[in-house]
Amino acid sequence: MSSDQLHPARQIAARLAAENRALRERVADLEALIVRLSEENEALESARPSDLVEPIENMQPV
Repeated sequence: MSSDQLHPARQIAARLAAENRALRERVADLEALIVRLSEENEALESARPSDLVEPIENMQPV
């Protein structure tokens, strides 16, 4: 028998640790995305309509 078969708790702990690392990385990615989108939103809110790339009239469906 391998040592992993003798210690299923070690397997579970290793799997949980890996999942925890992956989740922490995902949370960090999402937090960075929130910061970036907040900055973009603030820039758009402070822009004058003439500063926008495309007037709203041009963004309407045809």
